[in-house]
Amino acid sequence: MRRFGYLIDRLISRSRTSRALLLAVSLGIPVSGSSATAALSSEDNAAATWLINLGQRYEYGVGAPQHLDRALELYCEAANLGHPQARFHLGWLYASGRLGAIDEIQAAAWLQAAQAAGHRQARVKLSQLNALDRPLPEPPHCLFTDAISERRLPPVNLATTDTSGPSMGMRTDSASTLNGIQVRELARADIHSLVQRLAPSYQLDPELVLALIQVESNFNPSAHSPKDARGLMQLIPATAQRFGVTDIWDPVQNMRGGMAYLRWLLDHFNGNRKLALAAYNAGEGAVQRHGGIPPYPETQAYVKRIIAQLEPAPSSPALGLPQNTTP
Repeated sequence: MRRFGYLIDRLISRSRTSRALLLAVSLGIPVSGSSATAALSSEDNAAATWLINLGQRYEYGVGAPQHLDRALELYCEAANLGHPQARFHLGWLYASGRLGAIDEIQAAAWLQAAQAAGHRQARVKLSQLNALDRPLPEPPHCLFTDAISERRLPPVNLATTDTSGPSMGMRTDSASTLNGIQVRELARADIHSLVQRLAPSYQLDPELVLALIQVESNFNPSAHSPKDARGLMQLIPATAQRFGVTDIWDPVQNMRGGMAYLRWLLDHFNGNRKLALAAYNAGEGAVQRHGGIPPYPETQAYVKRIIAQLEPAPSSPALGLPQNTTP
């Protein structure tokens, strides 16, 4: 059942695209396209981009009340216009558990639609779900939160299928394995490997995530702070719940929740890495109140430690080259 359709019908009508564009500009919502949307007409691309950005506001509760079903309907309308990113994001949502359950069938269906529309990362996600070029029992369609049920794709090969991740769905079986490694007994090298595979799903630099984990928990999946922050990325229960984590002590779920939060913070602070890191440590509210990195010694040292790990060490002058001795 459509819950926001009266507005969407007005926005995506071709005869009223200019009205949608004017409204987008007035709200400060970007409407520029990308190479992935080259197959769309300029009008459809503008309308779909507007719908996606408005959907993000409802999904994350930034600039609008948080309302996942409204976000879903907006994303679905953009996907039906043919927008690759909308299709990809729907696939991610149905697989991530963020909507209250994991539906791998609809996730795979939307990801296959995204791949058909030219989305570059869709193939990787489909491979993680063992759904690449795989026939599916139903086409992609929109399910609201009250209609989503837990559905998993049957394994292609029971001997080799990964049942714990890092697929896009969050697995909660404490006895599951990842390529033969018990997920609760991950060594540091395994965490590095997982981050390298997971971070691109959230459009994050793996080195940034690894630096954050180093400072947060020193790669200890059992870390538990006096402030009740838990696991590799030191999620507090409220943040874990906010980003769909059902088992905060599961290392894969913990990393997914932490990466989702970090991605949200980067978007919230317009890509400013230092502000996002400060907010990860002190909370986004503290950064907003102080108009920048809060004057807390812990937070300021935290940001400096992570940034220092990302900046290359100064190299010595090459041997034999004259050095500048000007004072």
